[in-house]
Amino acid sequence: QVQLVESGGGLVQAGDSLRLSCAASGRALSRHNMGWFRQAPGKEREFVAAIRWFDSSTYYADSVKGRFTISRDNAKNTVYLQMNSLKPEDTAVYYCAAVSRWTTYYSHSQYDYWGQGTQVTVSS
Repeated sequence: QVQLVESGGGLVQAGDSLRLSCAASGRALSRHNMGWFRQAPGKEREFVAAIRWFDSSTYYADSVKGRFTISRDNAKNTVYLQMNSLKPEDTAVYYCAAVSRWTTYYSHSQYDYWGQGTQVTVSS
């Protein structure tokens, strides 16, 4: 079992930055692929970014490419999402997720473990 806890959300203005953290306990993250997803009110959960465990390859949704960066620190059992140039449309609850193996990194159904989410609100 893997327990995930997100932190770092908050209320910011458009153009600001935030860094989300996802701390894992229970089992090491080092052999898990990790993803960040988000869900805005009335919308489905959508893929944001992912990082593969064995070579740290990264993947991004088109809407965040060039603005967000996913990274991991296996020694700290933590995954990060650096979010720059935030826009009001980035407002959502952000979730981190883990899976030992994926077929499609962008599908939330692939992931076995989820955190409780952290709210990010971007005002215009």
